[in-house]
Amino acid sequence: MENFQFYNPVQLVFGRGQLEKLPNLIPDGVERVLVVYGGGSIKRNGIYTNVMKKLENYEVFELGGVEPNPRITTVNRGADLCKQHNIDFILAVGGGSVIDCTKSIAVGAKYDGDAWDLVTRKVKAPGGLPFGTVLTAAATGSEMNRGSVITNWETNEKYGWGSQYTWPLFSILDPVHTYSVPREQTVYGIVDMMSHILEDYFHKPTNAPVQDRMAEGILRTIIETAPKLLKNLESYEYRETIMYAGTIALNGFLQMGYRGDWATHNIEHAVSAVYDIPHAGGLAILFPNWMEHNLNVHTERFKQMAVRVLGVDPTGKSDEQVGQEGIDRLRKFWTALGAPTRLADYDIDDSQLDVMVEKAMANGPFGNFKTLHAEDVHTILRQSL
Repeated sequence: MENFQFYNPVQLVFGRGQLEKLPNLIPDGVERVLVVYGGGSIKRNGIYTNVMKKLENYEVFELGGVEPNPRITTVNRGADLCKQHNIDFILAVGGGSVIDCTKSIAVGAKYDGDAWDLVTRKVKAPGGLPFGTVLTAAATGSEMNRGSVITNWETNEKYGWGSQYTWPLFSILDPVHTYSVPREQTVYGIVDMMSHILEDYFHKPTNAPVQDRMAEGILRTIIETAPKLLKNLESYEYRETIMYAGTIALNGFLQMGYRGDWATHNIEHAVSAVYDIPHAGGLAILFPNWMEHNLNVHTERFKQMAVRVLGVDPTGKSDEQVGQEGIDRLRKFWTALGAPTRLADYDIDDSQLDVMVEKAMANGPFGNFKTLHAEDVHTILRQSL
């Protein structure tokens, strides 16, 4: 295990009816609130109305239409609104894309320039507006971390970033708010949170048994719960379990003492920067192929995952055979849920293959479990077509 420091200041407010606490969670002195949301589903399912009732004592401004892969143009529009109306506080009402966008708006509001400078780390964040979240989709874990992923569609770039100013003050998580999430989006959320855990599970330190068992336990719980949830999308019990799993997957609790790999996310960002596909859909396609590409590098790690998480019987099999069977079972599980298996499912062929490789390699070789170079990325993408 490596030396580490841990810090997470987010106040998590979890459970049925917790939106009632919203007025008491907003800091004293706030007068003007910017509410950020996505395509309008919160207006159809009643969450918007309930949130606005809780904000009746504030002057409220709105920014709707945040994209599934949030754009820097939307971030800059939100930052301009904050400057124009002297916004004191921002409230993100939505899933990970809305929250990621809000994080960048909060910092962009304190920067006199294009927020893309912040995302690309050309300048250091000078400050940020306080913000909170009302989570409506379980997936990214953005509600309890400081990470934000933003796309620049004009340059076909997509990067993750964060700063000390991108932690939410609080996040309200009511599983009921996820009842209306469609089956397909629910599947994407499940794949996304599992991918977050797996990115960290593939690490180099050898003495991390506590972290390993925590990660394995959450993965097994998701695998057990996901099929049940998809048969009953309005089950509070199943929504509650999946929602909490998504938060724990990326709030830092599982990441203490080591650095995960995160190569697959980097490759997916390159793919969706060019083709604007659903992030988790890309992960479902790419991750098993990343695993197969690296199976011979640290075979024992894949064997451990196969046995402990996916129930592979190792009797009479080589470590490589066990690891491969685990990869096959993971791919089969995601496919059974309804996740895509090939980039061709999104009408992606090899015409932009070199472009995607170039985008992935923008900052040089990457990956902490196994360093990937251009030829590795090319192979993984080719296998994913």
